[in-house]
This record gives sequence, structure tokens and C-alpha cells, in this order.
Amino acid sequence: MELLSSTSFWIALGSIILTNIILSGDNAVVIALASRNLPPAQQKRAIFWGSAAAIILRVVLTVAAVKLLTLPYLKIVGAVLLVYIGVQLLTGDDDEEGHDAKDNIWGAIRTILIADLVMSLDNVVAVAAAAQKGPEGSQLPLLVIGLGLSIPLIVFGSTLLLKVMERFPVIIVLGAALLGYLAGEMLVSDPVDAAWFEVHVPHAHLVFGLIGAALVVVIGKLLKKRNAQLA
Repeated sequence: MELLSSTSFWIALGSIILTNIILSGDNAVVIALASRNLPPAQQKRAIFWGSAAAIILRVVLTVAAVKLLTLPYLKIVGAVLLVYIGVQLLTGDDDEEGHDAKDNIWGAIRTILIADLVMSLDNVVAVAAAAQKGPEGSQLPLLVIGLGLSIPLIVFGSTLLLKVMERFPVIIVLGAALLGYLAGEMLVSDPVDAAWFEVHVPHAHLVFGLIGAALVVVIGKLLKKRNAQLA
């Protein structure tokens, strides 16, 4: 109950949900594609069991990421990866091809799991970074609650979410900027350089968070403009 009264807990929970929804828009599309050739009753079972398995997979992967982020230099690597993911999100380079529909329920669930595993490899770093914003000892509850809430939202609200993104592209920009902000915070909190930043750069988390957000947006916009000119 003490965690539920912490402001940082709710901020971190909101960050996890927002980050996961923004990053995982393709997951619900894959679930629909994988189960579209099944009879209606089997479609519901495939979506339910595929989603349940995806939740467990995402929690396991993210818990591992949280533990690994305590290792030296890994947060720096994670920060670079987050910037890359944010830029990729803005340039629209996500690959949605190659996930064929299956004509049986287990084949559909297998496709959902494989696709979720592949797409989760970048997502878990961002979600793990968001979990670090919570109070000490709250990471696991944050991950379980945050991912448990966000994945059903993605599954049942994917069509609406995609339409909203198409109508209000600023949501994509805000999501990418959030990744850049988390990247900046990760960069200055690595065990290797955290003490130096704390001494030499006042409010380093905020400063480098804003720099990271701006960097992702600027690079993403420039690359998107260049790609449009080359097309």
C-alpha cells in the first residue's frame, strides 16, 4: 500500500503504459493477421491465449532487462538503442511484413509469440528504463501492472489507436520524444558515469533528458525528410 501512495510510482506506471502503447502498435495488428483465417470461436481463443502468453513473455524479458541495466556500460548502450528506436519510430521504418496468417489456433498463437518476441527486443529496453523511475523495490510490481494494463489496451484498441495516430501525428512525435528523454536519463545514470554527472552537471537527468528528446525528434524529422526526397 505504501507504493500506491508514492507519486513516483504513478509517474513511472504512466510512463510504462504510454511507452508500451506507443511502441507496440504493431503487436495487435500481428495478432489480428495471425488469427484472421480462424473460425470466430477460435479467433477469440487465439487472441486470448496469444495475448496472455505475450504478457508473460514481455514481463520476463523486461525483468531481465531491469536486472541487466545495473551492469556497467549497459545503460549507455541502452541509451543509444533508445535513440535509434525513437528515430526509427519517427521515420516510419517499422517492418510489418512477413507475419503470415495461420489456419489453426496453435499456429496462430505461435506466430503471435514469435512476432511479439521479435518486436519486444527493442520495447523492453524502453519499458525497463521507465520502470527505473519508480521508487526503490517497485520495479517488478510496476512491470506486472503496467504491462498487464497496456497489452490488453493494445489488443482491443489497436484499430482506434492507429486511426488516432493517423489523424494526430503529434502523438508519434511525443512518443519518440519520450524515448529520447528516457535515453538521456539512462546515459547519465550508468554506474560508470553517474557520479561524474552528479558532481559536474546540475540536474543532469533533466538536462540530458531534454537533449535526448530534442535529438530524437530532430534526427527523425531530418531522416524522414531525406527519405521523402529520395522516394
